[in-house]
Amino acid sequence: MNVERGLLIVLSGPSGVGKGTVRKALFSEENNNLYYSISATTRKPREGEVDGIDYLFKEREDFENMIENNKLLEWAEYVGNYYGTPVDYVEKCLSEGKDVFLEIEVQGALQVKKAFSEGLFIFLAPPSLSELKSRIVNRGTETEDLINNRMRVAKEEIELMDAYDYVVENDKVENACSRIRSIITAEHCRRDRISARYKKMLEVE
Repeated sequence: MNVERGLLIVLSGPSGVGKGTVRKALFSEENNNLYYSISATTRKPREGEVDGIDYLFKEREDFENMIENNKLLEWAEYVGNYYGTPVDYVEKCLSEGKDVFLEIEVQGALQVKKAFSEGLFIFLAPPSLSELKSRIVNRGTETEDLINNRMRVAKEEIELMDAYDYVVENDKVENACSRIRSIITAEHCRRDRISARYKKMLEVE
């Protein structure tokens, strides 16, 4: 029996919108059957982040070698650091029927869409720009110049939401998770994903 190919689920949105928080909440739920593809990055770990769990922390030279050897599904340089998605893990999981969840920056998501148009693209949006700025400031990890730069980039990224299939507002983490789960369930029921399986069943006497 052929295994139904897994979904590639891409969660993206502006810096500070809470992508990591929502992803961790989704993965902490019972009966969670998503497989997280860890991104590689050249930025330094924030407090509490663990190499191999939150990110694969790389030196710039190592990351550039991965680019040259086509070992990344997507990559982008964002505010002076590289971010990217190692391709081998993603393809292996999809072929085994597993749903792979990517939490990546907007530039990277647009690259993935070119390579994997069948992916499921979800834009995580802030309730307002003032709330987004408040979240970035409350991190306590950014200088004022960097905060202003992130807000400028965030406005540009919000204008790109038309490239996505769904927009989920992150007003409360539990609400955002509920909306994302509903989207994934609906996508698994799409006629174009499952009709071949049922047509094959009708051929069996």
